[in-house]
Amino acid sequence: MGRVLGGSLHDHRLVFVAPDEGQTAVGDYAQDLVEALRPHFGEVVEERTAGPGIDTLADVRRHRARVRTLVADGPPGRTLVHAELSTGVMPTFWAVAGLSGVPVTATIHDPPQGLWFLARPRFIAKSRLLTHGIHYPLRPLSRAIEGRVYGERTLIALTERGRQSIERTYPRTRTAYIPHLVRERPVIAPAQERPKAVGFFGFVYRGKGFEQIAEIRAQLPDDILIRVAGRGTEDLPRADGIEILGGVDGAAEDAFFASVRAIALPYGKRHFYAETYPASGVVAHAMAYRTPVVCTGYGSLAELDPEHGVVVVPPGADPGRLATEVGTLLNDEARLTELGVNADRTRQERSPARTAEAFVAVWQQLLDGRSAGV
Repeated sequence: MGRVLGGSLHDHRLVFVAPDEGQTAVGDYAQDLVEALRPHFGEVVEERTAGPGIDTLADVRRHRARVRTLVADGPPGRTLVHAELSTGVMPTFWAVAGLSGVPVTATIHDPPQGLWFLARPRFIAKSRLLTHGIHYPLRPLSRAIEGRVYGERTLIALTERGRQSIERTYPRTRTAYIPHLVRERPVIAPAQERPKAVGFFGFVYRGKGFEQIAEIRAQLPDDILIRVAGRGTEDLPRADGIEILGGVDGAAEDAFFASVRAIALPYGKRHFYAETYPASGVVAHAMAYRTPVVCTGYGSLAELDPEHGVVVVPPGADPGRLATEVGTLLNDEARLTELGVNADRTRQERSPARTAEAFVAVWQQLLDGRSAGV
């Protein structure tokens, strides 16, 4: 195994396995990450997949075969494989399962497990009854299979609580914590200079708290507007004082963040399988626009604090508590300013370039250990 020099891997090939851009937030994260990693490698080759529940069994076999070809074509002893794993995307997990003779790492986006639905091809995904009827009772088997696949591989979490949950669940693995990448976004007006509005942002699914918007609206001062944006939000109920924008991208996303002073995240338990500790892509989006966040301290969100530009209320607090925090913050120019500055500092600390450097450091340690026979 060639030794890594200078914090880069210019004589190595990286085989990068992940959902494609636009295929859930994990695909978007993966795109930002792989672009930041390119300067560190002699070559980066990608195997990108569809989102959860879309692939057939034939697709899974095709992705497995393709990854093995990319590994075989790489320089002997100087090829790395990295996968971005998320709840229901089968091909990324199975493409690297059983892969030997090459170092394999993975980012676990929904810790402690990388793939909560091990057997959910397209024909199963069409039925919620089949999906949960198969996977819920077989949770112990699912974890055992994942543990066997991971073995002593290095698994990366985007939060410290997530890393700890992986370590507890799969004690044979090596674990690392690399904070969620914060992508580059245009500079917009500071939070304290924006309209008096609070935003709800992101893809609509269980645990995101979108069902609490009406109750929060009822407890906010009348002069504070709620603006809601993200995929699936167009189907949410409308009411006075609530603007529903639907999905926003590019300039429309920039304009959305420029129209709110803070983002609210009344998150709760995501699903009934077990506790999970994902990083919040919405928080990372807010940081990218130097926007303060008010959130519940659920899961890994409890790691955040005002030093990150975030106000955290206790998990399980009623919507009135979050509404009070939002109302107080949006009327406090000094605090908005301070939190915006802190969000900006965190943005710089978690930039794509620094995130790539952190991954390279993990791989350098892994390769050095293999060279030493550890």
